[in-house]
Amino acid sequence: MVVLAWENPAADIVAARIFIRAGSQWETAQQAGLSHLLSAVLTKGTEQRSSLAIAEEVESVGASLGADSATDYFLLSLKTVSADFAEMLALAGELLRSPSFPQQEIDLERRLTLQAIRSQQEQPFSIAFDQLRRIMYGEHPYALSGLGTEASVAQLERTDLQRYHQAHFRPDNIVISLSGRLQSDDAIALVEQVFGDWQAPSTSLPVLSLPAITSQPVRAAIAQETQQSIVMLGYLAPALIKEEGANSGNHHTPSVSLESYTALKLLNSYLGNGLSSRLFVELREKRGLAYDVSAFYPTRLHPAQFVVYMGTAPENTAIALDGLKTEVDRLRTHPFSAETLQAAKEKILGQHALGKQTNAQIAQTFGWYETVGLGIGFDVQFQEQMSAVTLAEIQTVADRYLVEPYISLVGPAAVVKE
Repeated sequence: MVVLAWENPAADIVAARIFIRAGSQWETAQQAGLSHLLSAVLTKGTEQRSSLAIAEEVESVGASLGADSATDYFLLSLKTVSADFAEMLALAGELLRSPSFPQQEIDLERRLTLQAIRSQQEQPFSIAFDQLRRIMYGEHPYALSGLGTEASVAQLERTDLQRYHQAHFRPDNIVISLSGRLQSDDAIALVEQVFGDWQAPSTSLPVLSLPAITSQPVRAAIAQETQQSIVMLGYLAPALIKEEGANSGNHHTPSVSLESYTALKLLNSYLGNGLSSRLFVELREKRGLAYDVSAFYPTRLHPAQFVVYMGTAPENTAIALDGLKTEVDRLRTHPFSAETLQAAKEKILGQHALGKQTNAQIAQTFGWYETVGLGIGFDVQFQEQMSAVTLAEIQTVADRYLVEPYISLVGPAAVVKE
């Protein structure tokens, strides 16, 4: 088990982020949504306590405790005043090691998940993004929503949760990241007290084997009588982590394609981050095309999506599609000036610093770096590399990755089926 401790005595708070190297990337299409369902019921009972007893213990000291699942990890989050941290960490340890997965809680959370899936199916943005994931990722787990599908969630059973928990929830697959009013020696001692007798099983860690992701851009459209059209372009971007050897999540030393990653982060921020971004100014403010326009490029273990999107009036669908593509293409045909590059760097570095203000943010950031194999030194690496990005590197990644997009459209048939 890896333990990270960041002493931050400014406030009488300790935040913990307990990462398990799991997440929806370990699910088959038939069991999509499994890790999300597990996260919903993990805190609803242990071999020693009921759901109500757990809730009362957390709320009696004003703490917060919850579980979540993402594509590349599973997470148990905890925050409390320092005096109650030992008690809350012990409770977190109990939840991790001996959840009971009560059947009535599984049934309830399954119904709630199915409602959430159906709700997403009524939201044009969610429909467009689901479609984009499917055409970009094919058989890869990234193709599916973390919630799963109605068909997959409906047939998930308690035994599925138990098998998933048994395979992934083990001390040699866990990173505990702490930040707050707690000295590092005391943090280690507390973790040893709670988890010290938890022995890893003799079986090897699961090995992740995933289908290859190849770039074959296509256009897909879903006709729906919506009040606005959603226009979404996706470009496959390189994985941040490159595994050396077999395609395993845990067993090989990773290398980092840092230059491409930071340059693409910069380009994505320049295009769609905030009211001063290129897409917002050009397509919304100047041309009045967009109800909503933005871009995102999430950090992923495997090839990520560089996405730009717009919500627009149906009659503007074709113009909006052309406008978005023109702005991305412009990154290749109109090189940045030195002033533009410097302003984009300062924006990202400022936001990066602001993202580590609270103990929870600090624990999350460094725990995530360690979990995916980057190590806590990546925080400094990223800042140094961002400061060092050159105009030539910007041009290289734009020419390589931002050429032909996958296109996802949702809107009235007359405008999206052209």
